[in-house]
Amino acid sequence: MALLLLAIVPAIAPVSGPLARIVFVFGCVVVGCYAWRQGPAAHLQAMLVLFSFAPFARRVVDLSAGFDAGGIMLVGPLLALLVAIPRLLPLLAGNANPLQGRLAPLTLAFGCIVYAALLSVFQGAWMDASAGALKWIAPLLYAAALVETDERERLIQAAASAFLVILPVTGLYGAFQYVDPPIWDRYWMQFATAVTAGLPLPYEIRVYATMNGPASFATFTAAGLLLVCFLRPLWIVCVASGPALLALMLSQYRTAWISLFVGLVFCLLFSPTRWRAGLILAAMAGAGMVAATMPPFSDVLEERLATLGQGSQDGSFQERLAQFATLWNQPDSSLFGVGFTTSDAGVAGTMPVDGMFIASWVMMGIVFGLPCLAAFIWAAGRMIASAFRSPRAETIVLGGLGCGALMQMPLASLASGELGFLFWTFAALACPTRTRRG
Repeated sequence: MALLLLAIVPAIAPVSGPLARIVFVFGCVVVGCYAWRQGPAAHLQAMLVLFSFAPFARRVVDLSAGFDAGGIMLVGPLLALLVAIPRLLPLLAGNANPLQGRLAPLTLAFGCIVYAALLSVFQGAWMDASAGALKWIAPLLYAAALVETDERERLIQAAASAFLVILPVTGLYGAFQYVDPPIWDRYWMQFATAVTAGLPLPYEIRVYATMNGPASFATFTAAGLLLVCFLRPLWIVCVASGPALLALMLSQYRTAWISLFVGLVFCLLFSPTRWRAGLILAAMAGAGMVAATMPPFSDVLEERLATLGQGSQDGSFQERLAQFATLWNQPDSSLFGVGFTTSDAGVAGTMPVDGMFIASWVMMGIVFGLPCLAAFIWAAGRMIASAFRSPRAETIVLGGLGCGALMQMPLASLASGELGFLFWTFAALACPTRTRRG
C-alpha cells in the first residue's frame, strides 16, 4: 500500500494541485493503520518505505502545485507512526516506574522534549512547538510501542528486507541525480534552504536521492547497508549494495561514512560476523578506490576523501568548535535553551545547529540538554550491550548501529524526523527481553 500511495499521489498532482498534499497525508495514516493491523513487522517496512520516498513525492508534487515551504507532505509518515499509540495504553495503566525499566531512556528524552515544546509555547511560537514536538516525540512513542514486542528478530529481518528494495532504487536514482538532476530536484533546490545539497547542476550536487537532504539519505543508506550486508546472502548483497554505496559516496557526507566503517569494525569483534565483516570492509575499500578513479566521480571523491586526514584542520571541525564557543560566551551560557524556535541557517549571521550536543544545548539549555543527551547515549549503549549479551547476527548488527550512532552524535542530529525514527526504532529492538517468572 505504501508503494501504491507513493505512485498515485505524484500522478494526480498535475490535476489535483495542492489537494494532492492532503491526500498524501491522509493516505499515510491509512497505510499506517492497515500495516499495523498486519503486524509490527509489516508496519516497520511500510514506515521505512514512506520515510525513504515521501520527500521525493513531495518534490514531484511541488513541481506541479508550487513550492510548499512548510513541507506538509513530510508530516504524513510521522502521523503514520502514531497509529501505534494504543499499544502503549497497557503500559500506562501498569504500576511500573517508567524511569526504572526498559522505557527509561525514552521517558527521560520525552520529558526533555516536552520542556523544549513548552519553552516555544511560552514564547508564542505555537507552530514551532507543534512541529518540533511531532518530529521529536512521534519516533519516541513508536519505539516505546515496540519495546514490549516478542518479535524482535522478525522486525530486524523485516527491516533488512525493506532495505533490500530501498537501497538499489535510491542508489540508482542518486547516481542519476548526480549526473543529471531531474527537473523536480532542481526546482526544489532553487527554493529550499538546503545549503548542504550543493548546486542544482550536473556534477555539482551532493546526492540526496529520494530523501530530504544528504544527511538523511546517507544515514539511512549506511544503516541499510549494515543490515543487508549481514542478514542477507552475499550474492544479493552485491546486487543491492553496489549502487547504494556509490550514491553514499556521492552524498559526500563523511559522518555516515565514518558511521558505516565503525559499525563494520564492531562486527569484526564477534565470530558470527567476523569473516563477513572483513570481506565487506575489503570490498568496500576496493569499490571506493575504483570509484575515486572513475570520471566523472573521481574529482569530487578524491577531494572529499582527502579531508578525512585533515583532522583538526578540517573546516567543518573548526565550525563546530566555533559553535560551542559561541554558545558558551552567551550571557547565560544558554542554561535553559530557546525551545523549538527555528531559524534559517541560510540567512547570513545565523549560527547553524550541527550535532546532538549543539542541538540539545540550543533547544534545551545545559539544564535539560544534558539529560536529553544522556538518554540518547544510554539508548545507544543498550544497542551495543545487546551484542555482548546475545551475540547473534541480528544483535551484533544492532550493536554496530549503536556504535555508529555514538560516532554521529557530535557531528549530526539523530533526534527528530526520519533520523529519530531510525535511531529509536533500533534502540527499542535492542532492549533486553522481559524475564518471565514461573
